[in-house]
Amino acid sequence: MTESFIKPISIARSEADPDRFAQDLGTSFAETGFAVISDHGIPQASIDRVFNATRDFFALPDETKRHYFVKGGRGQRGYTPFGIEAAKGAARADLKEFWHTGRDLPPAHPLSASMPPNLLVREIPQFDSATRELFDAFDTLGMRILRAVARYLGLAPDYFDDKVKLGNSILRLIHYPPLKPGAEGLRAGAHEDINVITLLLGAEEAGLELKDRGGQWRAVDPPPGGVVVNIGDMLQRLTNHVLPSTSHRVVNPTPERASKPRYSMPFFQHFASDFPIATLPSCITPDNPNRYPVPITADAYLQERLAEIKLS
Repeated sequence: MTESFIKPISIARSEADPDRFAQDLGTSFAETGFAVISDHGIPQASIDRVFNATRDFFALPDETKRHYFVKGGRGQRGYTPFGIEAAKGAARADLKEFWHTGRDLPPAHPLSASMPPNLLVREIPQFDSATRELFDAFDTLGMRILRAVARYLGLAPDYFDDKVKLGNSILRLIHYPPLKPGAEGLRAGAHEDINVITLLLGAEEAGLELKDRGGQWRAVDPPPGGVVVNIGDMLQRLTNHVLPSTSHRVVNPTPERASKPRYSMPFFQHFASDFPIATLPSCITPDNPNRYPVPITADAYLQERLAEIKLS
């Protein structure tokens, strides 16, 4: 595994010294758009259950998987086949297929229109319970990280709590199939994430890279027990680019690793659909004037971006 150039920060420090943890985390985000958190605390057994369920699902016949593709669903729940999603502005689709599990809402909830129910996978008994368990673990971890982000921004530590508690968050299970010699395109083209923050466990196969301020691509891999966290475009917009959303990609493997599939399980933490993304006053200065004087709801912003990446 390639060593990451971003120094890991132990989340245990968020309890022992929350201000210092917030400063170190915020500095990493401000400088690179990324941070690496060690000691995330999610049980390895939970991660293994989802990994096994993910591998089993993508091994199903294409015809079976396509039963879980929701036409007109904008890829927000269930299965999205290979070759559909593309990075914004990319000429070719990414070399991947994926599954989305979202938040469960009570019947007739006011946000149900933008947060459809999850699909249940009949063929794999442990799939639904395993993905729900990991979704909840990521959701809790993301809240802890956002409390540190709030401290860094000079906000009340609980500033984000009510804004993401019912957020339209997504657990994405990705399968990058083995590649044939001369495959065109990338496993994931250069892009920025749409959401607030993204949490990503390490993958067995390397490939994640971010573009640093000098325009160079740098490998990012968390240590065992660690998680990569990056700023999404919604938080970049809210903070008037004080916290930047950084381009990243998943490059194709070396020829000797091309026959190996790659599995990845990012968690995209979102604001509630009706949250108005209005620039934080504290992030507006004479040197950093407001780039976004007109607020936009989280769902309206999401719909704009889904169209750009070919999911709408």
